[in-house]
Amino acid sequence: MADASSSPDTARALLDDLLSAARRAGADTADASIAWRESLSVDVRLGALEGVEREESRSVGLRALIGKRQAGAATTDLSRAGLAELAERVVAMAKAAPEDPFCGLLDPAERAAGPFPADYVDAANPDAGTLERLACEAEAAALAVAGVTNSSGAGASFDRSRSAYATADGFFAAHEGGSYGLSVAPLAERDGAKERDYEYRTTRRFADLPTPAALGRAAGERAVARLGARKIESRKAPVIFENRIAARLIGPMLGAISGAAVARGVSFLKDKLGKPVFAPGIDIIEDPHEALGLASRHVDGEGAPTQVRKLIDSGVLTTWLLNAAAARQLGLKTTGHATLGHGGPPGISSSNVTLKPGEGDLAALMARAGSGLLVVEFFSPSLNANTGDWSVGVAGRWFENGAPTHAVSEVTVAGNLLDIYARLVPGGDLDIRGALNSPSLLIDDLTIAGL
Repeated sequence: MADASSSPDTARALLDDLLSAARRAGADTADASIAWRESLSVDVRLGALEGVEREESRSVGLRALIGKRQAGAATTDLSRAGLAELAERVVAMAKAAPEDPFCGLLDPAERAAGPFPADYVDAANPDAGTLERLACEAEAAALAVAGVTNSSGAGASFDRSRSAYATADGFFAAHEGGSYGLSVAPLAERDGAKERDYEYRTTRRFADLPTPAALGRAAGERAVARLGARKIESRKAPVIFENRIAARLIGPMLGAISGAAVARGVSFLKDKLGKPVFAPGIDIIEDPHEALGLASRHVDGEGAPTQVRKLIDSGVLTTWLLNAAAARQLGLKTTGHATLGHGGPPGISSSNVTLKPGEGDLAALMARAGSGLLVVEFFSPSLNANTGDWSVGVAGRWFENGAPTHAVSEVTVAGNLLDIYARLVPGGDLDIRGALNSPSLLIDDLTIAGL
């Protein structure tokens, strides 16, 4: 970034000034963060440029603590006067806030010790013309697929961000990241019926994006494969969730093991720590140190060290996801899962999470199931966080004797996630697409609501 204030040394000086101002205004202690972001995105449709968006932003956040009261706010005014005004305002808010027995900075003994490894950041800096060309090529490849007749558009983008975090008692850490994206959404038509599908990729390295031709062709073929979709009768049958969307089946687990949900008692996994949740042999790994991971970090949002861990070890739930406040509430230690509060209390989040693959490709899973439903898209999932009862509208393909027979739409699959997790079988087709990844997943028997 061109902004000189984004250098670690300058950021530290600015945050130290803000924290000193908070102490002078009456805070017992405080933490602060500064964030910069620049992004560029281009959208096209039918070969014509539809929009270009560029963002360049920076802001600073402050959280002040007085006893067991806390308050926070953020501002984009990084002038000396703006920082002084922020400090005065936040401290005044903290004096009027209700008490929170679990608030406070992380215990210094639990903080990471520097120096910290450098974050990976790609130097590629594509301009708007380059992004437009990539999007147009991807869309043209999709439109070249027989049966594709129109397009919802295509897009390409890149972004970079930097952040720094500091506490009144002297801790400081900085983080840098970035990503590149390419997507296209074609429409196919047959006998007056139309279907849409999409393909996308997001990567940390510009060179790791697929070629526009390959991405567009895959999107077009997916759209054509959905033509002739129809409802099916309600039944129970095997269901396979394709790797492109299968990770969304695991997402509710991460929410359920968040310390905040467990402490409130609103988690269907609240009594499952140290117990089997998935079938034996299932491992779910979190690796915050993956160099090219989209959610990598060596230090969490409160300064705690992160670590590689098995969230699920041969089916057994091994940990909660904890920041300092949730850990205090549960009588435990932080697990390094705090997110940067940036003007408020820290949140909780995982980093790069992967359900380890099993054996066999998607065809092997279908052959194993015999007949059933292959799900390729989700619509409006519903979850009862207390019980794990889950349902989602889906589209996909019915298969018989291990081979697809026709497209399916306007159906819902439902079950209880505790039962689903205990019976899921992973395929071997892991496809890294984001911070949460999974191979295709087979559930041997789920309720399908159709006609």
